Amino acid sequence: MSVTVEIAVESPRWSSLPAAAAAVRGAIEAALADCGQDNAEVSIALADDAQMRDLNLRWRGKDSTTNVLSFPAPEALPGEARFLGDIILAFETIEREAADEAKPLAHHVAHLAVHGTLHLLGYDHENDSDADAMERRERDILARLGVPDPYAPGAAKRTEPA
Repeated sequence: MSVTVEIAVESPRWSSLPAAAAAVRGAIEAALADCGQDNAEVSIALADDAQMRDLNLRWRGKDSTTNVLSFPAPEALPGEARFLGDIILAFETIEREAADEAKPLAHHVAHLAVHGTLHLLGYDHENDSDADAMERRERDILARLGVPDPYAPGAAKRTEPA
């Protein structure tokens, strides 16, 4: 498997979770393997709320922060490693959500990395049927990583937006 995960730590806030890069890399690699993507590249930025708010406003017209954004790339030429796109995670929002949901921060980070990767692969949650399919795949991938079901009763609402 030739998977490349480029990680840019854009905010010093991520230093409070030293295992963030490893959790993100493992989650993305697991999602790609589960989806049969063995020749792919993904770029991820570990950002903060201010950076995320700017991106969300610039690209989606929403003047607010969010936990994850995904920016799919165009298709690659045959034979080339496929650059799938970029994922951005916002530390403060993710940290707050994990605390509110009483779950380990590393688990929530892994979930959002999987969620963002699935968006790069064309999954969405625009309707109930698509959301159910995406959530099933997330549960399966996360279970293999030892991360409990993020959609179980008492867990967070659907992840938005990405």
